[in-house]
Amino acid sequence: MSTATPTTTRRLPLAGVLRLGRPSDIWFKPACSVVAAVAPPNLVLLALGRLDLAMYTMAGSLCALYGHNRPYPARARALAWVILGMAGGLAVALTAASLTTNAVVLVTVGALMAAVQKVLCDATRVGPPGNVVLTFISSASLFAPQTLGQVPGHVGLALAAGAWAWLVGMAPGLLRPHGPERRATAHALNATAAYADTHGTGTGNARARAAAAAAVQAAWQSLFATGARTDRTRRALEHLVVRAEVALAAPADADPAVLRGWARALRGTGRVPRVAGADDDLLGVDAERGVPQRPLWRRLGPLAPFAVRTALGCALAGYASLALGVGRPYWALVTAASLYQANVTLTWSRGVQRVVGNLLGVLVFAAVVPLAHLHPAALVLCCLAFNFGAEALIGRNYWLGSVCVTPMALLVTEFARTQDAGQLITERVVDTLVGALVGFATAVVVTNRRAGDRIEHALTGVERAREQAAHLLAGPQPAPRALEAARRTLSAALADLRATSDAASGEWWQRALPQERVVLAEQSGHRTLAATVRRQGAHSWDGARTTEDVRP
Repeated sequence: MSTATPTTTRRLPLAGVLRLGRPSDIWFKPACSVVAAVAPPNLVLLALGRLDLAMYTMAGSLCALYGHNRPYPARARALAWVILGMAGGLAVALTAASLTTNAVVLVTVGALMAAVQKVLCDATRVGPPGNVVLTFISSASLFAPQTLGQVPGHVGLALAAGAWAWLVGMAPGLLRPHGPERRATAHALNATAAYADTHGTGTGNARARAAAAAAVQAAWQSLFATGARTDRTRRALEHLVVRAEVALAAPADADPAVLRGWARALRGTGRVPRVAGADDDLLGVDAERGVPQRPLWRRLGPLAPFAVRTALGCALAGYASLALGVGRPYWALVTAASLYQANVTLTWSRGVQRVVGNLLGVLVFAAVVPLAHLHPAALVLCCLAFNFGAEALIGRNYWLGSVCVTPMALLVTEFARTQDAGQLITERVVDTLVGALVGFATAVVVTNRRAGDRIEHALTGVERAREQAAHLLAGPQPAPRALEAARRTLSAALADLRATSDAASGEWWQRALPQERVVLAEQSGHRTLAATVRRQGAHSWDGARTTEDVRP
């Protein structure tokens, strides 16, 4: 009798992979920021006749793409680390380029750097665009002609441009200092209102519940990102997120109109609503704010399979490109690095999007390159236009943004010298196909069996949190602080279980997932959450009215 553990495989989806979504609420912010960060250094270099140095200043300028969803105190730290990480990767790449011209060695260095950048960006949750921009800059720099004496100056240019990008990223905070927190809170309120519309039982309630839970978690992450630092405005926003959390726990008792009204009030720089009867809403929030974050090394552990996938996939893609005689193997390396998502199914989807976007992008490049060759100023303006277009469109679907990213990346290679457009197009198409095929094949071969283990841990966490809440509910008069802490713990455990299950369900070659246990745990957990909310009483919607406003 066989004792082998059954495994599951997943189909590769095509339907919906290229479907366009709604643009981000703040699509214009990264789009305008990257133009404001890239334009001055490039225009200065144009005036000096040194556009050949633009690749180094763009390394720093592209850091302006990061951190737009973070509160400004947290954004200041995140941007500083991104700039230092970008400069560090550039320094390693340029040093390697100055010490050897062996393409195999350079591809190996690039693949290892890509793996490090991938896991660090995932572990720190730096957010879009993640590791792709860092890998693009460091991999391209590996194949830039370089001497050891030039490295400090080129890294210095990147740091100077990065300092300007930091200022660009922080400038909006002068006008709207709580903008990111307000947006995150409004999104949580709108998402929970959509879930409340289903009363927890209607069509599409599971999808609406998952979206609302993710939005609430994102709102808390935004508010907690400032650490112990808080003020009246953030406290008022925390009250509203608690109300969204309560609506998520007991949708049948919530008033969607009230939730949407609060969300509308958070637009612009108007006053933040203050909820009546909310004195006890933040029980446990201050304690949670003081809990230290998990050490970085512990967050890196679960990412080991992704590090192996990235290192091996990027190396093999680069080697395959070299074997085909392509002069720029880093394009294949970057293509492979851009594919790796939370599971194999999402990696497949990203691969399709990447290939479609790049193939259309080279056609756009072919149409635009005659204009760009008219004058160096036209080349700079074309790059700026594609920078804006990429960030404006990528939120709707990755492939659409790639249509602009591809010609922009090709035009950057023209800063040093004019090149044969036909050769550039051919090499880019070959490297895109090689990188996508080899990168995806590596993701399939390098399994992530830890995904199933994480579901077991998440299930255990939900069961323990539910039992604790149920034990308090069974008592005659549970302490408000203990009950609130139990509710928040159970809510976070349920959100973690849903995210873990979604990620594992798209992974290949693993034992069968306990889907029935997940469904039962979620159902019982949400019932306990609803009972907890009703028992607390302070969260009654009869008192959920605005009594005063808080100035931003």
